[in-house]
Amino acid sequence: MWVKKGVIYKPDGSMPHSLSHAQVPFAYKHKDFLRIYFSSRDEKGQSRPTFLDVDYDDPKKILYIHDKPVLELGGPGEYDETGAMPSWFVNRPNGDIWLYYTGWNRTWNSYRLSMGLAVSHDGGLSFKKMFAGPIMDRSIQNPIWAAQPSVLIDDDGTWRMWYISGHKCEYIHGYPEPYYRGQSATSRDGIHWEISDIPTLDFDDFLHAVGRPSVFREEGIYKMYYSYRHTRDYRTDRNQSYRLGYAESKDGTNWERKDHLVGIAKSENPEDFDYQMIDYANYYEHNGKKYLLYNGNGFGAAGFAYAVWED
Repeated sequence: MWVKKGVIYKPDGSMPHSLSHAQVPFAYKHKDFLRIYFSSRDEKGQSRPTFLDVDYDDPKKILYIHDKPVLELGGPGEYDETGAMPSWFVNRPNGDIWLYYTGWNRTWNSYRLSMGLAVSHDGGLSFKKMFAGPIMDRSIQNPIWAAQPSVLIDDDGTWRMWYISGHKCEYIHGYPEPYYRGQSATSRDGIHWEISDIPTLDFDDFLHAVGRPSVFREEGIYKMYYSYRHTRDYRTDRNQSYRLGYAESKDGTNWERKDHLVGIAKSENPEDFDYQMIDYANYYEHNGKKYLLYNGNGFGAAGFAYAVWED
């Protein structure tokens, strides 16, 4: 079971780029400390990636908080003009770090998401877009949008991606709510992707939307933590809101949901930061221990916490 250890961080509103939200945390391992990248919002509600450094043994011990975004928004008309949300970081042999991220475009009554790629030459302190356009966008396979990838490189050099794919919108209470499922893709270079026709996590009576997947390999098995929810009243009704799920795959393409093994759930205490929802988990290991970063209420507005696996 996952044993919750408490909230690590919530913005105090003192920095213009980080007035609210610490969303989609990602654990990036340094030798002497853990760097946690996350998405924060400015006065316009626009997201940008930034980070803080914490102690490995006590992640609630914050060593450093970065005072600026690591990636700026795109220019007028570009796919990341109104938001850039980090998703996954990949180390490259030359020392560079690739950042896969979600670019946000506000539309007249909703939003459009695309997948971007940026690179850091300074150890992750700053990133620059590699291309003016997205590496994945709406398409035949992604009718509405594509976002929040999890990326691994297999031993044979094949790049694998698991992401969320928008398939339709329906007006609910007068607002266009998107339906998005889990999808996968493969690549030889991490840039050009071939999308599988087999859904990673398909729609059912409750799963109407899948939050950011976190995939890792263990004993030859692909394993995934993800969040999922209904589309109706998920912002206000905790019975409809995000909860965490777990799935496994032998080949990375065909997945079996095993949500009963997830080992963590929303709190039953109305005062807790994860009473209304629990979402956007990221799995990592250190010194033989297993850890989970995750968001709670308000899609990251309440900050992010961590849990440790105990048998």
